[in-house]
Amino acid sequence: MFVYHSVISAKDKSMTIQLINSLTEQQAALYLSMSRSFLRQGRMNGDRENRTPTPPYYKIGRSVRYKKTDLDSWLEQFRQGGAA
Repeated sequence: MFVYHSVISAKDKSMTIQLINSLTEQQAALYLSMSRSFLRQGRMNGDRENRTPTPPYYKIGRSVRYKKTDLDSWLEQFRQGGAA
């Protein structure tokens, strides 16, 4: 479930709505320390053989969003060694 909050820009006094715990492609790439092109290619080409699968995403019109919890779960599947 998404929770919305409003942000008012001081410059133009406009109001935009942002999803809490959702990240843009750029924010998700930074969070994962992966390239934007990795995320973009995964969305366009789907999961391919011999390639690292990409995290799940939401497509709302032309906007792409990633839930932080989905990114955390996606990362966990690549955990190597050590205690859980």
